[in-house]
Amino acid sequence: MGSQTGSALQKQTLLWFIIAVSQCVSALGCGPHYEYAIEEFCLAKFRLDMQELDQRQWCSWEDTVEFYGELTNCTYLVALKMDCFWPNRLVDEFFIQVHRHYFQDCSLSGRLLRDPPNRILGPFIVVPILVTLLMTALVVWRSKRSEGIV
Repeated sequence: MGSQTGSALQKQTLLWFIIAVSQCVSALGCGPHYEYAIEEFCLAKFRLDMQELDQRQWCSWEDTVEFYGELTNCTYLVALKMDCFWPNRLVDEFFIQVHRHYFQDCSLSGRLLRDPPNRILGPFIVVPILVTLLMTALVVWRSKRSEGIV
């Protein structure tokens, strides 16, 4: 636990150093230093948060909304400290990569796609089959009855 705290402190110190350097050199703008900062600082925490979840929970908006919000806020705060516009091209590409890695198998609604329970699905299967059989029996019965009537 102590090495994780030390590592986090080192990353935070590195982040603030990168921010200070980028503020001194205004020509750099939101280039590779911003990209490096959000990957090392924001994405690292998001990865740890997502590892706490079971991979099947990644598509559950209720389980991931807090982590995703923190990731978004982190990219905004880093951009603010580095005098970058937000959102920008780099942050768009960053979130596209995050979505490709963590949310590629999720539906647009954010819910996992799965069959409904059998108690709901059963009637939708059984009723049309019974109606088809009943209609077939009715047609056969009427056709035999009408043969005698001319």
